[in-house]
Amino acid sequence: MTEELRKILLLFSQQEALTFFSLAVTMAVALGCGLAIYLLYRFFYRGVVYNENFGVLILLVSGITAFIIITIGTNFVLSLGMVGALSIVRFRAPVKDPLDVGFLYWSIAAGLTAGARLYMVAIFGTAVIGLVYLAMRSVRRDARTFLLILRYASPCEERVEALLQNLKYTLKNRSVTREVTELTLEVRVKKGNTAFMKPFASADFLESAALVEYNGTYS
Repeated sequence: MTEELRKILLLFSQQEALTFFSLAVTMAVALGCGLAIYLLYRFFYRGVVYNENFGVLILLVSGITAFIIITIGTNFVLSLGMVGALSIVRFRAPVKDPLDVGFLYWSIAAGLTAGARLYMVAIFGTAVIGLVYLAMRSVRRDARTFLLILRYASPCEERVEALLQNLKYTLKNRSVTREVTELTLEVRVKKGNTAFMKPFASADFLESAALVEYNGTYS
């Protein structure tokens, strides 16, 4: 029994054959998939402020995950120590946009499959998810959501309501003081046509009229 256990442990501790060519192919596939994910995130980002650091993180995570999986797959004993070391890592940076979490998991999945040498799965999966993402973006491109923020003197309430009667909107916020009223309205604009803002620009009773693209959160 002891001899069999020793053979099993020896088998697990033996390193699998890993050539420089296979390592290069694995890293190339992982970083290639990560680069494709990064480019999709960068060119189709619709948030308020684009964070270049998060985009670079997407690219790096796929490569880092790949060589972690390579290490785990080549040596069983070393993989146990690596899992224990990774368990103490804590990430405290908040991710505000849920879509960013999806891109991060997508990059991790590409690194996992490439590190397991499932190259076709990594490439095919990245391509399919990318096409699905582009299809969803093309569907949402026709109608975009904006926040219309109006500031005006409180006695001009009726004049503002007359100005808004031909506009389809949803009231998001109303702040009222003795002298100033601020309205935050959600409006949907087709193909980025903002011609409806001209009456607001010419209205002398408005202190300001601002149009901001709505990405799911507002303060």
